[in-house]
Amino acid sequence: MTRVTRALKIVAVVGLAATVASCASARRILPFGLGQDNTPQATASEGDRISILSFEQTVTPSAALAGRDFLVTGPSARTSWPMAGGTPENLVEHSIAAPEFTIGWRRGIGRGSSRTTQVMAPPVAADGRIYVMDGESTVTAVDAASGQIVWRRDVKPTGREAAGGVAVFGLPVPLVSSGGGPLEGGFGGGLAVGGGRLYVASGYRTMSALDAATGNVVWTQAVDVPLRGAPTLAGNRIYVVDVDNQIIAFNTQTGQQDWSYRGIVEPARVMRASSPAVSGDTVIAPFSSGEVVALRASNGQPVWNQVLSRTSRTSALSEIRDIAGRPVVSRGFVYAVGHSGVMQAMDIRTGQPRWSLPIGGVNAPLPVGDVVYVVSKTGELTVVNRDSGAVYWTRNLNEGRVRQEGGFLGFGDRTVRPEWSGPILASNRLVLVNSDGEAVAFDPKTGAQTASIRLGGPAFLSPIAYNGQLYVLTDNGDLVSIR
Repeated sequence: MTRVTRALKIVAVVGLAATVASCASARRILPFGLGQDNTPQATASEGDRISILSFEQTVTPSAALAGRDFLVTGPSARTSWPMAGGTPENLVEHSIAAPEFTIGWRRGIGRGSSRTTQVMAPPVAADGRIYVMDGESTVTAVDAASGQIVWRRDVKPTGREAAGGVAVFGLPVPLVSSGGGPLEGGFGGGLAVGGGRLYVASGYRTMSALDAATGNVVWTQAVDVPLRGAPTLAGNRIYVVDVDNQIIAFNTQTGQQDWSYRGIVEPARVMRASSPAVSGDTVIAPFSSGEVVALRASNGQPVWNQVLSRTSRTSALSEIRDIAGRPVVSRGFVYAVGHSGVMQAMDIRTGQPRWSLPIGGVNAPLPVGDVVYVVSKTGELTVVNRDSGAVYWTRNLNEGRVRQEGGFLGFGDRTVRPEWSGPILASNRLVLVNSDGEAVAFDPKTGAQTASIRLGGPAFLSPIAYNGQLYVLTDNGDLVSIR
């Protein structure tokens, strides 16, 4: 059975497939070729036709910026990558990493994605080690230079059942795996490292602290619902969002909950998971309802709230408002992208939007120098002026990569486009990975492809930079070093 990419693993597909199969945009992303129309298209014989779809907003490069250069900050060394976003602000602009852009080593770290497991935790790095979590919540410490395993620890609680489904429109529906079947395990979660401890959020409803040197458990705190996203470490608190759109602040020393805040519960979401951003005394929490909420780090009191949501007449899946990419704080502004088609720059003090663009995505934006890089869910790489929101250029990452694959049970062929994750800027290369198993480098000024290497398996997690190398965790459960 053809692999369904992680962007397609959306709970609402179960309930919406029958009603949106006639929509061209929805047909393209439904699994197994559902809703594909292979009949010849009729052509009007006379008269002028005006497409009603042309009224949808699109991203268009600015004529005023055509051919203009922009500043990209120079690279700096990364001696740690302690959380999913690299820093509490989820911002790492430009790293010295992988100048040769060749494979250094590969190491299997456990279970990959399957019908009952999912690799969703980005790697983290500190003190000469890369820390990773496989599809069954087994945490592994790997020597960053050699790829040798240092220790392993299974954080699944004994005797607890996994939570493998959610409610869609009030009905229990199993999540869809990469193999097309239901997910049954407590998949998801993530890692953060600091102060000699490794903090582990788990889909098995636990938050744990391990000794980073040995893997021994320091404390474990049970929670009510699964934790799908990676935690963010700032000061003496660790922040994580659960599947019910509740952000919880844990005390790093004791594991006790300092405070929590619940957003609007959303029944349908993308099967990716975001992480909060922290800047000073402000926590930026992303929710699957499309909400971006600013909270006081000291007590969890809300400061402001914005909703990144836009209903599209060309895609019923725009009703899924999830903010699956990490929000990023840079120079006093919060940059965030919603799945339903809104990218926004917001003042971190007031939440007032500086500009908005009709871009939908599941990756974190990357502010660097004068610009912000962002990859849309359709595979468009866009470069935006960070002050005005005007667009320098866009590039179709899937040019030459689109293919046709056979349908299922007579539903016909379907068009397959790779899903992209990233970008990260490393040694003057804009690097992304994709579901076809490639790591691809692009010129950050022009968007021209400059290099490509095979990872040995599909990748849905952006690379991290550490001690001059890039590290990618593939969906097969392999950690790959790029030197």
